[in-house]
Amino acid sequence: MGKGIAIGAVVIALGLLGGLYYATYMGKPQDRFAACRTSKIAGGSGSIGGPFTLIDGNGKTVTEKDVITGPTLIYFGYTFCPDVCPLDNSRNGAAVDILEKEGKMVTPVFISIDPKRDTPEAVREFAAAMHPRMIGLTGTPAQVKAASKAYHTYFKSHEGEGDEYYLVDHSTYTYLVLPKYGFVDFFTHEDSAEDIAKRTACYLDHS
Repeated sequence: MGKGIAIGAVVIALGLLGGLYYATYMGKPQDRFAACRTSKIAGGSGSIGGPFTLIDGNGKTVTEKDVITGPTLIYFGYTFCPDVCPLDNSRNGAAVDILEKEGKMVTPVFISIDPKRDTPEAVREFAAAMHPRMIGLTGTPAQVKAASKAYHTYFKSHEGEGDEYYLVDHSTYTYLVLPKYGFVDFFTHEDSAEDIAKRTACYLDHS
């Protein structure tokens, strides 16, 4: 009888250990995109991105559900930007072209952080000059501020009284967003079109 109890105790113990192992190692949600990431995002990717309401190049009010209908590269900048914005957005367009040749359709999006000057027409013309499928968005100051806050971007206008040629300091990240997963990663000003295309392709292959 004692031997049977001992064996039973061992079986229970092994069962408990097995359950603990599963809960500790196997029960954790797996990061399906681990192979694609090159950096750890502070606060987790779930802290970046979210709903927004803006105005497109035709003057129509749109939300993130209207814009992010497939894999999307989002950039915050302004049309009067003398160098960084045109360079980054043309590079994003080049990355989109590389991906399209691989059969992967990605939409580039430009969101203005200078709503005073960037009318719907202005963002439409800027986006069209960068890539034929790029979507240009602007909005009211409150709408733009809310979208910028959702993506943790920074911008500061140096507008002076009567100064129509002011510059705007801003962050220069490009955000990769997938409809099913939301924001998944970002690219910096230093990343090339080839870098962006390669990493984006990885995310698409694992989605």
